[in-house]
Amino acid sequence: MKALVGISCCTKLFGVFAMPNHAASDTYVRAVDQVVGAVPVLLPAKGHAADVETLLDRLDGIILTGSRSNVQPSLYEGPPHADGTPEDPARDAVTLPLIRAALARGLPLLAICRGLQEMNVALGGTLHQRLQDLPGRLDHSTPLQPLARVRQGKAHAVRIVPRGWLHRLAGATEIKVNSLHNQGIDRLAPGLVVEATAPDGTIEAVRVAASATGAPVGYAVGVQWHPEYDFATDAVSRRIFEDFAQALRARDAEGMAAAAD
Repeated sequence: MKALVGISCCTKLFGVFAMPNHAASDTYVRAVDQVVGAVPVLLPAKGHAADVETLLDRLDGIILTGSRSNVQPSLYEGPPHADGTPEDPARDAVTLPLIRAALARGLPLLAICRGLQEMNVALGGTLHQRLQDLPGRLDHSTPLQPLARVRQGKAHAVRIVPRGWLHRLAGATEIKVNSLHNQGIDRLAPGLVVEATAPDGTIEAVRVAASATGAPVGYAVGVQWHPEYDFATDAVSRRIFEDFAQALRARDAEGMAAAAD
């Protein structure tokens, strides 16, 4: 039986009447279907009404998606966002407790872009709101334009920490990635380990090494770029999803072994 992988949704306004919808990009759905080999399950941004424990009773893994919206500053005691900055408090109210509960259960977790930022905040870290405003930092936000190959193309290199999770997948100490974000990790959350950085020092990939109590956790990783955009053409992007799939199988095998005892 195929695994069920939850994909976090955003609140977005669609149609001529700007009706609120729960949405996730098709790129995540296709990555789960075509590479992970699992059944994608969209997780509505229901805010505090979300039943996180019931969701996790049925899911085998979680993918936290990217988004144009930014994590609310009040969640990490940051200053208010600049006027016009998109937020999604209903999503925040689902994803942050979902992250903590998934880690407690040992569910495999793959966090992408906003998802990486959510994971850092959920575990006690803080964020820079606009990296491009900081001295010596790159502008990590790619201008919006209709050509996907330009918008989603490789923007800069990242330096990979030797002998880490990402180094094992990439087989190299440097790769090139796309870049479509304003926010970035400021103070790294306890329990997170840096796996890669941009040339300006921005944290680009992390791994959860321990829980808030110091207890070991299962598979939980995050990247600041978007491997779902080019998994069909980029080997490292594909391996990220393949590795997530392997984590799902490993956890399933452990559950079967425990049930047999």
